[in-house]
Amino acid sequence: MNTSDVVFRMPGERLTVRGTSEIGRFHGASPPTRVELTIQNEGEKKEESSCKRWFRKMCCCKRQNGTSYDVTDKVELTKPSTPAPLISDPPKPKPENGEAKEFEGNLAVCSVDLLSSKTGQNRQEHHTDLYHGDELIVRRGQTFQVELELNRAFSADTDKLHLDLRTGPLPLVSKGTHVIIPLVEDLKESRWAAKIIEETGNKIKLSVSSPPNAVIGLYGLTVTTSPLKGEGATTFTSSENVVVLFNPWCEADTVFLDDEEERKEYVLNDTGRIYYGTEKQIGARTWNFGQFHEGILEACLFILEKSEMPPSGRGDPVNVVRVISALINAQDDLGVLVGNWSGNYADGVSPAAWSSSVEILRKYHASNGTPVSYGQCWVFSGITTTVLRCLGIPARSVTNFQSAHDTDVSLTTDVYFDENLEPIDYLNSDSVWNFHVWNDCWMARPDLPPGHGGWQAVDSTPQETSQGTFRCGPASVNAIRSGQVYLKHDSPFVFAEVNSDKIYWQRNLDGTFTQFHSEKKAVGHCISTKAVGSDERADITHLYKHPEDSEEERIAVETASRYGSKPEVYASPLAEDVSVEVKMDGEGPRMGADAQLNIVVKNQSSEPRRATLHSQVAVMYYTGVLKGAIKKEEISVELLPNEEKSIEWVLPYQQYQNQLVDQAALMLTLSGKVNETKQVLANQTTFRLRTPDLNITPLGEAVVGKEMAAKITFTNPLPRTLKDVVFRVEGLGLQKGHEVVVGDVSGHSTVTLTEHFIPTQPGQRKLVASLDCKQLTQVHGVADIVSFLFPRIIRQAFAGSGRVGGRSCNQSFREQKNKIK
Repeated sequence: MNTSDVVFRMPGERLTVRGTSEIGRFHGASPPTRVELTIQNEGEKKEESSCKRWFRKMCCCKRQNGTSYDVTDKVELTKPSTPAPLISDPPKPKPENGEAKEFEGNLAVCSVDLLSSKTGQNRQEHHTDLYHGDELIVRRGQTFQVELELNRAFSADTDKLHLDLRTGPLPLVSKGTHVIIPLVEDLKESRWAAKIIEETGNKIKLSVSSPPNAVIGLYGLTVTTSPLKGEGATTFTSSENVVVLFNPWCEADTVFLDDEEERKEYVLNDTGRIYYGTEKQIGARTWNFGQFHEGILEACLFILEKSEMPPSGRGDPVNVVRVISALINAQDDLGVLVGNWSGNYADGVSPAAWSSSVEILRKYHASNGTPVSYGQCWVFSGITTTVLRCLGIPARSVTNFQSAHDTDVSLTTDVYFDENLEPIDYLNSDSVWNFHVWNDCWMARPDLPPGHGGWQAVDSTPQETSQGTFRCGPASVNAIRSGQVYLKHDSPFVFAEVNSDKIYWQRNLDGTFTQFHSEKKAVGHCISTKAVGSDERADITHLYKHPEDSEEERIAVETASRYGSKPEVYASPLAEDVSVEVKMDGEGPRMGADAQLNIVVKNQSSEPRRATLHSQVAVMYYTGVLKGAIKKEEISVELLPNEEKSIEWVLPYQQYQNQLVDQAALMLTLSGKVNETKQVLANQTTFRLRTPDLNITPLGEAVVGKEMAAKITFTNPLPRTLKDVVFRVEGLGLQKGHEVVVGDVSGHSTVTLTEHFIPTQPGQRKLVASLDCKQLTQVHGVADIVSFLFPRIIRQAFAGSGRVGGRSCNQSFREQKNKIK
């Protein structure tokens, strides 16, 4: 047999070994990769029939260590020697006059083909085939192919080759703007590297990997070749450039969006709907975003170049979005569009006349950065959607009806009257717009506490300055909803737009003001965006605020007000003597069972206290992005003086079994208010459902050059079948990485693998294993294995005599080690 995969099947189970065994440094031996598998279902007895016992006794041979293996209960696989490669190495020169003839001339690159056709593999796989032109446009965190034509065949024995990518005016390796891409045997995630995947005559095809946090933008490409030994490097500069974009399809990219239909809508859809009017008369207009249109990608990259952000900062979408928010308006940095609300547009285009971003962006680029006239909020939003989608950041235009404009960071919309209840015009700078359009963009927020990733509000319309520049965002929509306005960027301003109270003030005779009326439902109505996959309007008000008049909404408003310029607007709590925290028993909830936590509420006062806690638990990605709530409930709490209560909170397995994502993380959010004191209670706790470990037990002594084994055991913790289970096993100096395809494992069943291998290096080594299946992630195990050059009995003899054949033990060890090398 000469295949690289060996598959054996038996009734009711499946087992495959993939990969190659590690030959090590013993050239005369080819250690086999052998795996024995046992799957024991729950309740099944491990009894041996008399026929099996007889068969084992008569037919099973003894191992070196005297242990016999029951071949009737287990599947044993023998891995053949490594097959010959599919592509033969370049022919070796024949000896002449007793010496090998050198290749004539140093290796050089004749041409580079970036394989950038819109119908080719690169553009198709990277979802960039819709962009105009035939440039190589790729998304970070994903491999792409490049073909090189050389002056002769490439030989790994004599030649070196690497690629260089450079972006920005002063490319630096330390800043990630000069990337040196080495040639490697195996590509690994999260780094730049290249691997030869095809060789045909003088042509080689490379597969190039990039990290998911790579700097985005326009790169120049060079290829450098040189002899493996000696000097004479040659550099070839490609006439074509490479464009690297954000990648919402890559799980490790911070803009990853885990829904294909949403990716089609928020990244690939080049038209959309923008809403306007009033909440009772909502109008809609179609907008041509045109992010793939001729010249638009170049215009977007031009905007990045025009910004003062260093190229090294373009790997972080938070930085990029913040810069885009500033550069779309021309208020203070000669950005794309001039805002005009005067009604006089004679020297430009009326904002209402635009229906596309394309003409505006192309005109701005063609004029080398002369701002275009004129725009209002929906035009700023439409252009922002275009630029963000073009660069690979999921984005949408959002309309807020009855949108407040807070000018003094009070987080309230304030209306001032004199002693006679006449409006004081010069003080009434706050306003409420009939509608206002901004943007949501999708990303993780590792710079914020967990749970604040996902949709982020960003506003390019120039209203107020942020850190001295007219821009706004990105502000976490989750933070806005809960009133956590202390989290960056510009969340107080966005909170006021959607959920501020309208406060009426009257001037007193002494010049002070007294609050005499308030409206709690004055702003933030019918927040709208285009629905995914249709031209219908989707109401997303619930993402920005809790239902009006709900206790959660009032808690959010009062929480936010504490961080505004008028914290006294809402009555301060009479006391803050009740605490709430969440505790876990032991190592926390385990996968496959009901998740149980304890909510501890403590009254530290000498008076009774009553409160209602609102709880919500949501599935969370490891990046801090919340997928969605899976359980909500209200908990009434009554506390006697100085009483502490522990309330058991339970999430049934049935409610989370089909909802989890990688890492199995969840966030429990608690909020409430104490009736007697108006104290606000809040707590957020993240936890994960613990998965079982793989138990790895070494069998026998680890001696270099001698076969040994290790037993790997796993028990399915779930009451349902795990589908397509795969084990991955590897140990440096012990066992080369390979896969074992087990197949389906029924609920609560136990799987046992026995790995046979030959250690190739002495010293302490680690044998690691992991389990991979869709229903269960983060299952792994490790065992420390100390490999010796000699068996224990010889080592003991060495230790007893101190010498072997007149030589010291240490000298003997060194000689044996050198022989192995």
